[in-house]
Amino acid sequence: MALLNVLCYPDPRLHKVAKPVAQVDARIKKIVADMAETMYDAPGVGLAATQVDIHERIVVIDVSDEQNELRVFINPEIIWSSPEKKSWREGCLSVPDFYDEVERPAQVKVRALDLDGKEFEIETDGLLAVCLQHEMDHLQGKVFVEYLSMLKRTRVSQKLKKRAKELLGER
Repeated sequence: MALLNVLCYPDPRLHKVAKPVAQVDARIKKIVADMAETMYDAPGVGLAATQVDIHERIVVIDVSDEQNELRVFINPEIIWSSPEKKSWREGCLSVPDFYDEVERPAQVKVRALDLDGKEFEIETDGLLAVCLQHEMDHLQGKVFVEYLSMLKRTRVSQKLKKRAKELLGER
């Protein structure tokens, strides 16, 4: 396993749309293992392959308190979402140290493949539903700050660009 480099907003690679995984094989299983290690190390509760510059439809999530319930979603798709909305304070490994409220459907039903390539469906709410929607947005090339006002997006982008320049200047 290896830690992967997480892209930071406003990196244009975060806006690439991920392609479906053709076959769940050893290569995909290695990507999943590396993504899980990266997510846990960050620490985070979810990671989409797009965030580590792999443009395939792969998501890893662990919303458990003990961080010991890894869930893998390959080629996930939302097949139902509730009309009821709920607002959550979201953060993102690609937008470090920034959190804001995002309104999303309160419940979703998702169809995906597991690590064995078997199809499954899950209907969920709460943090898992939010996390699934957030990570699946990444697969579509969308970052959660795009739900916010243009003013907030611009501030976040400028702050992260400045931080990147400072980090480069230190080397």
